[in-house]
Amino acid sequence: MFIVLIFATIGLANAQEIIVKGVIRDQQKQSLPGASVLVKGTQTGTVTDVEGNYSIPVPNGEAVLVVSFIGYETKEIAVGNQTQIDVVLGGDQKTLNEIVVIGYGTQKRGDVTTSIASVSTKDIEERPILQAAQALQGKAAGVQVTQPSGKPGSALSIRVRGATSVQAGNEPLYVIDGVPTMDTRDLNVNDIESIQVLKDASSAAIYGARASNGVVIVTTKRGKANQSQVNFSAYYGFSNMAKKIDVLNPQQYADLMNEMGHNVTVGSQTTDWNKEVFTTGHNQNYQLSFSGGTDKNKYFVSGAMTQDKGIIQPASYRRYSFRMNLDNQIKSWFKMTTNVSYSNAKIRDVKDNNNAGRNAVVLGALGAPPTMGVYSQDSIRGTIFSTNPLKAGWDNPLAAMFGPTQSAKDNRIFGNVAGDFTVAKGLVFRSNFGIDFMNHANDYYLDPYRTTEGWGANGSTHGLGNATRSNSFTYLWENTLNYEKKWDKHEFSALGGTTIQKNTWNNSYIAGRDFPADGIVKTMNAANEITDAYTEQSEWFLNSYLGRLMYNFDSKYLITANFRADGSSKLAKGNQWGFFPSVSAGWRISAEPFMQDVKFITDLKLRGGWGQNGNQEGLANYASYGLNSYTRRTPTTPPSGPAVTPPVYAPNPDLRWETTTQSNIGIDLSMLQGRVTFTADAYLKKTNDLLLNVPLPNTSGYSYMPRNSGKLQNKGLEFVLSTINFDKSAFQWTTDFNIAFNRNKITQLQLSKIYRYADVEGRSDQIIILQEGASLGTFYGYIADGVNPETGDMIYRDVNGDGSFSPSDRTILGSAQPKFTYGMNNNLTYKSFSLSFLFQGSQGNKAFNASRLETEGMYDSKNQSTEVLRRWKKAGDITDIPRATDGNVNNSLISSRFIEDASFLRMKSATISYALNKSFAEKIKLSRATIYLTAQNLFTLTKYKGFDPEVNAFTGSGATLGIDYGTYPVSRAFVAGLNVTF
Repeated sequence: MFIVLIFATIGLANAQEIIVKGVIRDQQKQSLPGASVLVKGTQTGTVTDVEGNYSIPVPNGEAVLVVSFIGYETKEIAVGNQTQIDVVLGGDQKTLNEIVVIGYGTQKRGDVTTSIASVSTKDIEERPILQAAQALQGKAAGVQVTQPSGKPGSALSIRVRGATSVQAGNEPLYVIDGVPTMDTRDLNVNDIESIQVLKDASSAAIYGARASNGVVIVTTKRGKANQSQVNFSAYYGFSNMAKKIDVLNPQQYADLMNEMGHNVTVGSQTTDWNKEVFTTGHNQNYQLSFSGGTDKNKYFVSGAMTQDKGIIQPASYRRYSFRMNLDNQIKSWFKMTTNVSYSNAKIRDVKDNNNAGRNAVVLGALGAPPTMGVYSQDSIRGTIFSTNPLKAGWDNPLAAMFGPTQSAKDNRIFGNVAGDFTVAKGLVFRSNFGIDFMNHANDYYLDPYRTTEGWGANGSTHGLGNATRSNSFTYLWENTLNYEKKWDKHEFSALGGTTIQKNTWNNSYIAGRDFPADGIVKTMNAANEITDAYTEQSEWFLNSYLGRLMYNFDSKYLITANFRADGSSKLAKGNQWGFFPSVSAGWRISAEPFMQDVKFITDLKLRGGWGQNGNQEGLANYASYGLNSYTRRTPTTPPSGPAVTPPVYAPNPDLRWETTTQSNIGIDLSMLQGRVTFTADAYLKKTNDLLLNVPLPNTSGYSYMPRNSGKLQNKGLEFVLSTINFDKSAFQWTTDFNIAFNRNKITQLQLSKIYRYADVEGRSDQIIILQEGASLGTFYGYIADGVNPETGDMIYRDVNGDGSFSPSDRTILGSAQPKFTYGMNNNLTYKSFSLSFLFQGSQGNKAFNASRLETEGMYDSKNQSTEVLRRWKKAGDITDIPRATDGNVNNSLISSRFIEDASFLRMKSATISYALNKSFAEKIKLSRATIYLTAQNLFTLTKYKGFDPEVNAFTGSGATLGIDYGTYPVSRAFVAGLNVTF
């Protein structure tokens, strides 16, 4: 009976199944081999053969077939009683119809005539990203994102198509939900919906005087009608040193010191300072968000806590953030949009970018003698941080870490309220009011006993402290009128408006010394002596008029024109206004009749543009004026007031904008129904009226004059290739690759022909030179031709051929500018598992490893790297490391000896994740649940000898690039996380 029952059941099941056959073709009647056919809601599926045929068993009744193929629309067909179902798939126009955010509006991607990079943020949820700029690393061609320091909370550096300025700033303008800003460190990255980078002048010109370095438009998440969701995400991970620099052990150090004429022995106290200083860091993030609403009222609310503890204590970054985005359709003709965010951030700092003699921690860890302990005893002060016994006043690196109590706290409110009024059909008036308020506090207290600086000469200091308090308030008010009209095959839009933005800033500073001996109260009210105090206040105002016209015919012929006029309070009358036009056009070649028979091309568009942008961000608020300063003096009777000190620089009422003119030509190509997409761009950027501080003769009474005194050029090529390598029901694999070539050059310098930047401790020469024909970040110094085997001294080349060695033998040694940068991202999905990995690289750039001046110089009592074990010791030695010379730095001058190839290939991130089965997730009341493991900076392939090739100790000027001087290293991180949606 049991066997009969089984056969009866099988027979019944077979009776309820039917076999459905058919062929899958495209709109040109071409068969589609490899198309996917799936029975909806089941694991039953198949693929078509080479002729597009398929056959699949289907439950009789309510079954639905899901038919899909790469680059084509997906279709669902109810089976019913059919046994033959042929399907025609149309081309998938999702990419072309995708809406991208542009300045003051949106546009279909297929109609874009400018160079805009859209960066997918879907992997942000599965990476420990703290800043929006990190999401761009390796993802956008021509957008170079570097992390000059690994210190928690430190800002990243972005260059869009190269640097355009020396002194007026090179960072792009950020626009977050319509409000411009220069600082996004307080933005919660998990709140971001999309990022668009406006790279060329014709796309960015709508922002005029602030857009010469590109514009990054950030749009945050919003609620969706009838889709109420609760999202929770969390990750926790640890970080460590990605690379170690070995230094001499106690005996090797003692041998070196004795060779230099000191008397050093290895006693009972020794210390491995690398282990004491570099530790394991920790990072964590928790976020909860609520979104949803109705057709008329939608909301998105989120709160998050982020913490990053660095690999050098006590450096850390902690941020609490809150966001509320609302969309309210109050009337059929009136919509109000609200975006408000609040953040509270705290940064604990440690000193880097300097040498051990300045108590900087990184070079302090490498240079501290291993023959001393962490602490020592003083008859008056008690337990103190040990100091270098051969150099009075040089504290060990732990004094730099734990001697100071220092932290910066920021409270920021950022957001806007916008109202859209529909005046008539197609005509919308928008009024947008935004604010950016920042309250900043920084407190510093230096231990009065345990540190040398805090103690002072014979206890004269007895503790140091200072406090800074500042407030910055910026408001924005924009009013625009936008008109859109469509008829037949024509589309036309016009935008016009005005915008004003004003900032007020005030700052107060107080410093003192002589604190209580108990060390309990560390704030300035406990300082017995006030040594310095001052207040500052400044304002700037920007008034603008803008306009744009856009027209396209049948999405085949497209043209856009922009114009913006900006007036800035930073410049003197007569030069306050700048005018910034642009024009771009596109031709969809694939829509022409002669392209109809080219089946493998889905879309082909040629575009070109020209425009001008300005740069006002780096200008001081009173840049064209000479400002007096005040110095306190002994009061008199009657009071005479402070001494008035004239400005150190000459006022220049003729100071003008830096103006960047850019031309761009590009193509957008989509092939094989979107399976392969390719974009190429060529550009030429020329910056005129380059702002420089021109030195003046001593007889003038001034040190310099800020002046428009040069020209700069960037030109380059960019390529982006995206492919869908495999797309079946169970397995998908996509690849995105980009590569960019940029050439940077100073084309003209007026008056002063040479400028020098970046000096390091103990060297009279500067590392960077600025001169005509050279790029920004050009290294300058002597050419080192090896070690003289007879004397052990470095041989420096006689460049000018005069038979002697002198400063005139210095020459160009290389450049920090890369020949090209690139990135490649792969995403692989197999059923519920996915793997993504991102490579980032730079090729041809040099770095000046100034840290080696300290760790291979052998001119004082600092410890050295193990490289010096190869040093010259006797006549006849053949080596590349010169002899030790106590008190003499001639063997370690600024030279090619310290120039290194800083090219690198880095696995920036690798993530493996598992998504819970949807049906199972729904049973436990979840709509989505994902767990993941991520590794960041997993490995770096490079010849560079320092901690990391992607460094810059000097960030104050656009000319100073690629210098490593004890910079806080970037760490390697491993993170586990969870994303859940209810």
